[in-house]
Amino acid sequence: MSGAKEDFSVKEINPKIGGRVSGAHQNLTSSYDLVEQMQFLFVRIVKARDLPLHPYTGLCDPYVEVKIGNYLGTTMYFDRKPNLEWNQVFALTRDRMQSLSVEIFVREKQLMIYENIIGKVTVNLPDIPLGLTPDSAFAPQWYRLQDKKGVVAGTGELMVAVWFGTQADEAFPDAWHFDTSTVSGESLPNTRSKVYLSPRLWYLRVHIIQAQDLVPGSKNRKPEVYVKVNLGDVTLRTKVSPNKSVDPKWNEELMFVAEEPFIHPLVFSVEDRLGNNMEECLGKCKINLSQVEQRIEIKAASLKWYNLEKVLLGDDGVNKEVAFSSKLNMKISLDGGYHVFDEPIHYSSDYRSTMKKGWKPMIGVLELGIIGASGLQPMKLRNGYETTDAYCVAKYGPKWIKTRTVANTFSPKWNEQYTWEVYDPCTVLTIGVFDDSHLQGGEVLGSGKDPSIGKVGE
Repeated sequence: MSGAKEDFSVKEINPKIGGRVSGAHQNLTSSYDLVEQMQFLFVRIVKARDLPLHPYTGLCDPYVEVKIGNYLGTTMYFDRKPNLEWNQVFALTRDRMQSLSVEIFVREKQLMIYENIIGKVTVNLPDIPLGLTPDSAFAPQWYRLQDKKGVVAGTGELMVAVWFGTQADEAFPDAWHFDTSTVSGESLPNTRSKVYLSPRLWYLRVHIIQAQDLVPGSKNRKPEVYVKVNLGDVTLRTKVSPNKSVDPKWNEELMFVAEEPFIHPLVFSVEDRLGNNMEECLGKCKINLSQVEQRIEIKAASLKWYNLEKVLLGDDGVNKEVAFSSKLNMKISLDGGYHVFDEPIHYSSDYRSTMKKGWKPMIGVLELGIIGASGLQPMKLRNGYETTDAYCVAKYGPKWIKTRTVANTFSPKWNEQYTWEVYDPCTVLTIGVFDDSHLQGGEVLGSGKDPSIGKVGE
């Protein structure tokens, strides 16, 4: 697997980046001024109309195939619709072009591949316009479908837009890239550039004081009562109350981490330990976190009594909740004055509290241009050859980004740019490179899903 020995020492590079705008508008910056401009050929397949029906079945199950040299892209399938809309965009870097024309075929799904062409459209490269600005979208136009010989015959039209643009083009983020042609339809979105926000995390403080008027199953013994608290997949419990009575006291504090949106309720279960690993539930209550007090001040949370309910088996065999006089006395609060660490402390990218009220003013903007990588290690075998399908991930604060996947190369070029708000200079930006395991046709070397190729912390 090892090829030529790579030089990992620090060395100077000279990428052809745009840089800042000088002159009267020197404060303006381009959204891609830290990366190299890349030329892409974009093909937007919008819709079709008046497609001919199959002569035998009277149906039409069409799809569109875009062919540029050896690169092939296919739209989604639509069943039995002569008038349909795809609105899919395909993209290919200009330096990978192997043909002087773009061929667009409309095919019938139900027929054999050698005879399923409904019609085609051919666009020659010299006739393709160049987009001068990222927002200069080209209006699609209708093309009459031609037969295999290039002659317009019968009915059927295809609305298409073809143009040259850059990675700053508004169509780029959602484009289907030809170099990921082995990806299945369900996995295709995973190969595109994405920006994610981590959910906001809260410390959930539960202070259990006491219970009152519990009704144990047997009056001939002193109950050994504890409280079990559940939030999602996490369950915590108090100790058994030292005073074994129907009015037990604990004065214990339990701490959870809750994430927004608050889907899971807080479930309390008062349990009586009977021995021999047997327990009896003396009452339950559920509390939705949307109703819990959110606080940032040091002052204590409000003390409240919560009614307990008991689930009994009715005569019809169905569980029924029965309200009775047992209560649970607690203080419950979502503490927003702290930062919930979800990453190693010595590599933390954020120290801000959960609630914005405790934030310091923003001190600047972090701009990151992810240009490319070189000397990556082989991560899979495809058709007997070692290869890597790499993408890059960068995380700072709650925002983390994923570049698009560049397939079949050890020296990928991404040239994507992102920004973050900065509130504390003593934080770390983490950048990682991964191999994309969603691409088909390769035998992954080693184990794990999307294995890490390397990581950088700044």
